[in-house]
This record gives sequence, C-alpha cells and structure tokens, in this order.
Amino acid sequence: MLAEFEGTVSGHRDGHGFVLRDDGEADIYLPPNEMRAVLHKDRVKARIVRHDRKNRPEGRVTEIIERSSNPIIGRLLQESGVWLVAPEDKRYGQDVLIPKGATGTAKVGQVVVVQLTEPPALFGQPVGRVVEVLGEIDDPGMEIEIAVRKYGVPHEFSDEALALARALPDAVRPADKQHRVDLTDVPLVTIDGEDARDFDDAVYCEPAKVGRGKGWRLLVAIADVSHYVETGSAIDIDAYDRATSVYFPRRVIPMLPEKLSNGLCSLNPNVERLCMVCDMLVNAKGEVHAYQFYPAVMFSQARFTYTEVAAILANTRGPEAAQRKTLVPHLLNLHDVYQALLKERSVRGAVDFETTETQIVCDEAGRIEKIVPRTRNVAHRLIEEAMLAANVCSADFIAESKHVGLYRVHEGPTPEKKDMLRNYLKAAGIGMTISDDPAPGEFQQIAMATKDRPDAQQIHSMLLRSMQQAIYTPINSGHFGLAYEAYTHFTSPIRRYPDLLVHRVIKAVLNKAKYQLPTLPTPGEAEAKLSKRLASRVKEPTQKPRKASADELAWQAAGLHCSANERRADEASRDVEAWLKCKYMRGHLGEEFGGVVTAATGFGIFVTLDAMYVEGLVHITELGGEYFRFDEARQELRGERTGIRYAIGTRVRVQVSRVDLDGRKIDFRLVNEGQELVARAMKDKAGGHGDEPTGQDRGSSRHAGGGRTAAGTKGGGKSGGKASSGRGESRSTSRTGGSGSSAASGRGSSERTAKSPIQALKAAVKKAAGNPGRKQGKKPRR
Repeated sequence: MLAEFEGTVSGHRDGHGFVLRDDGEADIYLPPNEMRAVLHKDRVKARIVRHDRKNRPEGRVTEIIERSSNPIIGRLLQESGVWLVAPEDKRYGQDVLIPKGATGTAKVGQVVVVQLTEPPALFGQPVGRVVEVLGEIDDPGMEIEIAVRKYGVPHEFSDEALALARALPDAVRPADKQHRVDLTDVPLVTIDGEDARDFDDAVYCEPAKVGRGKGWRLLVAIADVSHYVETGSAIDIDAYDRATSVYFPRRVIPMLPEKLSNGLCSLNPNVERLCMVCDMLVNAKGEVHAYQFYPAVMFSQARFTYTEVAAILANTRGPEAAQRKTLVPHLLNLHDVYQALLKERSVRGAVDFETTETQIVCDEAGRIEKIVPRTRNVAHRLIEEAMLAANVCSADFIAESKHVGLYRVHEGPTPEKKDMLRNYLKAAGIGMTISDDPAPGEFQQIAMATKDRPDAQQIHSMLLRSMQQAIYTPINSGHFGLAYEAYTHFTSPIRRYPDLLVHRVIKAVLNKAKYQLPTLPTPGEAEAKLSKRLASRVKEPTQKPRKASADELAWQAAGLHCSANERRADEASRDVEAWLKCKYMRGHLGEEFGGVVTAATGFGIFVTLDAMYVEGLVHITELGGEYFRFDEARQELRGERTGIRYAIGTRVRVQVSRVDLDGRKIDFRLVNEGQELVARAMKDKAGGHGDEPTGQDRGSSRHAGGGRTAAGTKGGGKSGGKASSGRGESRSTSRTGGSGSSAASGRGSSERTAKSPIQALKAAVKKAAGNPGRKQGKKPRR
C-alpha cells in the first residue's frame, strides 16, 4: 500500500494545484480533476500514484482532514438568474454559488466577503453566503481592503486593546522617569523619510577617547514600547497577532494603536519620551570597543529628513545648514563615526549591493500618479550603520547573558544554490567563484570585481538570488549577509514584535531576572507552511544535541510566527502594489516603452520599463518566429538560428499588449522593426523549409517552465518599493532598472560581448543577404 502524506492544498491559477507536504519532501502535484473536491488552503491526506511527464510526483487526495475557515473575497455576479461569487484569488479555481436570500445587501459587481456553507464536491460547486460588502471595485483603497482579507492581515484592534490604549497617559509622567538616566540635555535627533509618522530611533555622537586612540561615543536611543505594552495585555496580544506593521501606498496598518505608534511611544521632537539606549564607544577602526544598555528619558531636539541631512553634509554653509546651525557639528560627528563603521563593514566583508527601491506616489483618490526611484543617500547609510551597531550589541548582550531570545538569522546559500551560482559564474566567463563553505566577503569581492562590466546587474542579481531569506529564531547561527556572528533586531519596537521581545529580554537581564514569554496562540497555517520550508534551514549549534525545553520551544514558535507574518506582510504589500500598477498600466495599453530584462525563464522574459518601473512579461510566443532555448546556467533565452540572447540587463523596446487586473499580470509585446526582415532572410537561408521547427516542438519549448507570475513580482522578490518597515538590515529585496547588454563571456583576447537583440538581428540579415549562393557543405566561390 502506498504511503499517505498530510499537507495543505495550494491551488494554481490554471486549475491544478499542489499538496504542500508537512514532512518537507517534494510537493505532490494535483491535476485539475483532483482539485474539484478541494479548495486552496484545505488540509488533506494524499498519496503519490505516479510521476507525470515533467517528473512531478502526481497525487490523489484520499482524505480531507480540515476545510479552510478563511473567507473568500470576490465579485458578486449573476448569470442566467444564478448568483455566484468569482474569487479574486484565482487559486481557489471555482466560483462560489450564492443561494437566493444569502446575498445580503450586496449588488451585482460589488466586492464581497463570502463564508462557505457547503464545501465543493466532485460534481458540485462550493456554496456560500455574503458576510461583508466591501464596495465597488473602483472605490479608493479597495485593493488594500481586498489584500488584508485575502492574506488574513489583522486590521482591527480588539475593543479591549483600544480601551487600554485610551487609558494610557498623553505624556510622560513623573513616575515614569524613576530609575532612568536623564538624557533630556543631550541633543538627540531623529532622521527619517519625509512620509514617516512614527519615530523609533534617535541618534547622537560626540568625539571620545577610546583606549589610547581617538574615537566616538555613539548613542542610539530607541522608543521604550515595553514600558507601556505589558506582557500578555490586550495590546500585547494584538501586537503579537500582527507581528509587524504593514506598509501600503497611502496607508499603514500599524502593529500598535495609533496613540502609541504615533504618539506616546514615537520619539517626536520637543517632547519628553521614554527610551532604551545603546551607548557605544567606537574606535577609529569602526569597532565597538564597549557598550552598555540602560533605560532613559530623552527630549528630541529635531526631526530631520534624510534629504535634509544629506544636503547639510554636502554643504555645511548652505541654507539647510543655516536653519540647523547648532546641530550641524553633531551631524558631522555622526558622519565621522559612520565612515569608520563603513570601513569596518568592508574589513569584515559584509555584502553590500546597490539596488534601486521605488516609491508609488498616489493622488487623493488612491490612483498612481507616478512611480519614482527612492534614492538612498549618505543619510540613509549613516542611520543604517548606527542601527546595525546597536543591533549587534543587543545580540551580543543577550548571548553573553545566556538568556533565551530571538536572533535575526541569515544562513549562507544552500548546496543547490551554490552549484547554480558556480555554474552561472563559469558560463559568464567570470574568473572567480565561491568556495564550498563561502564567506560573505567572497560574494562582495565578486560584486566589486564585476561592478564595471556591462552585465553587472545580471551578476549582482544572481548573487542575491543565491542567498536565503532571513528568519527569527532563538538558535543563533549568525547573519551571513552582514557577516555578523550574532545579530538581532532591537531598533524598531513600534513596528516589529521581535524588537519588543528583545527589549523585554534586555530589561530582564539588567534587572537580573528572566523574561517569561506569555502563553501564545497556537501557530496557524502560515507558520506551519514556513516551518516546513525552513525545516532544514537553521543549524543547531556545534554542541551535543539535547532535548529543547518548553521555554525554548515557545521561543521557537514565537520566531516562526514572526517570520511567517513578516512574509505575510510583504506578500500583501506586493499584491497591492501589483494591483495598482496593473490599474495604472490599463491607461497605457498600446503604448511603447523602453525597458530592461530583469529575469529570463523558460516561458519568456520579464521586462521592467525605464520610465515607469513597472514589470511585465514578454511571453516566449511574442519573441517572433525564432526557436528559443532557456540556458539555466547563463539565465538567458538564446535563439538557435540567429543567436539572439535575452538575459538580465538586455535592453528592449516593448508595447503594453494586455493587462489582467484580477490576475495581477501585465503582458508586453516585443517591438522589433527588423523582425519581419530577419524572418524572410532566415526563410531564404533555409530554402523555405528544413530548419523551421514544427508547431509541436515550438510549443513544447515556449511553454516549458510554467505560467506567468503577478505583475511586479517574480519568484520571491519585488520590483515595486515601499517604505521599509524597519532599519538596521541591508536592503536586498527591491531590484529595478539596469542597463547594458547581456554577459561578456570572457576576458582579454577571448572576451565576447553579448549582442543586443537589434545588433543580432542586423548581423543575421547581413549574413543572410551577403551569402545568397552559399549552400551547406560547399565552399563559397572565390
């Protein structure tokens, strides 16, 4: 008898699905006929019955363990007198029938939330009732209302939490200042983006003697959320449930009630605020020579923006500096310590790739006005290095105290990803590779050595793709990308729950006590799914294995919950950005734009437009009459006859041909004036037959690799940007733009520069036109 496996159904937009197995083994493919009786997110038992032609383990559902209780969001329709809801999430695969009288106040075409009353069967559709009417599809902010429900993002605080928040004071009370260091005379300042409303961190720096040499005293003051949010309180329960603030264009769903996030906890200027301080001595080499933590009360002297600080540092006699004359010397001290910390970053070999983040600018109605690059200037980097230093001290403090806590762990590449990267570097003709146990510096060396190549963006993209995602865990395995032996998040407790936990642990250690986690809710589906994916990710410390205590298991569950909800927030944000971009591009159907290839797959190329920073798919069937093969090592599509190559960084011109708002997909068509000429030339060259692949061959090649992905996304990354939900960790998620053609495959005399599509087309035409009488197997006449 074949073994049965438990897992969660994950539907697919084309009607088939997968069972995501709990044991972490290969997912089981479910053909469309097996998906009729189950829905996306159902828990089932399944067994493998065969392997399909793509060698995927194909399964059969043997038992439905638990139906998903998640509501379904969609549009209410009426067809031939029958009411139904077409799910917005196409992974559900089936419309939901709505009986008469179960539509509530909803009208045809409105977006509604449906609760199932009858599950699907082999020969019957699911049945449900409307439980909430969200409004018309074009209502401002509708995309956010859909996303928060689609991804299960908690967006309403409990009555108990709101009541508790209202009972909190409006300002710091005298009793709150007891047993705290008074820093109100220290000119601490906040430096954030123009659109920031909650201020987690403030900084101050002054020259200091460190050992026998010069150095600096750097203060990083962080909002003391833990003073107001007690463990296990109603606010704490809601904050844990959310785990992070979620950032959308024009709207933020905060982790804490607004009275705390924008008021009592926020380090607003010219008011007293409670804070936790990481007080560091940094030497001339950029090394933290000593540090200490203590609770304090502060008084922010100014609220700076990144743009303003960058202008002051660039010109200390300019108008910006004149307005902040008394604070300019302190900003210069911050810049000095930043430069030292930057040197230390280079010495330890931390990965530091330059990427372009984007910002969606909306009008009052919530429609995109423009998408602009979010430039990182010296002020961004200054704050980032200060936050990194404080986070490292936090991790070291917890580790030295032997207290259990959450670390921010980023492991090195998996063996599979190492092999893929090695093959790519070899195929691209790069005379460098990574070792079996690579250090972060190896990646940085490759990045620096190739930064001036025309295919630099492609190389850096592949370096980033080879790395894993960071997670929260009580098992410290270091941070690979930042090249730290121990790292955690301390600097954003207003918007990240792990930071709040770190504050509580540090306070407990200072008070010579132990912090006890409250009884936390049972991990949900998102945590179970992530647990499966991360089962082999975090290495145990190099010590004798032992059974984890109940306390350690609780911390592991908390880390898993926070990691899963961090991904949930990212997915919801990307979904909203993709929806907005699709709606934006509907107004540009038929228009032509220049762009750059940002990914190549077996089914086509993804192109990001230069002016719009919007990504769409040019399907392989839109690349003309050429026969293309996907080169996995080089990550490019190559034409067999013309030699045309489409790789990351290749410049193209495209036309917006189709926009699917429900599917979050944008399709482009390649604009190529020489295509017809080349087709005729190749036909003449081949004698009108012989070299032309059959329709069957062409179809199997062009559709290999699966379907399309959401607009603005591919794999796990994103091309749209948003305000970062925290600081103190290098950004490597938002990648857009780029220039140049594809990879140069060698150096010196063997160097071969990749042709652009137009160059390749011209070369093919010239070759065909210049050899009219040449036949295969015979020498040309002299």
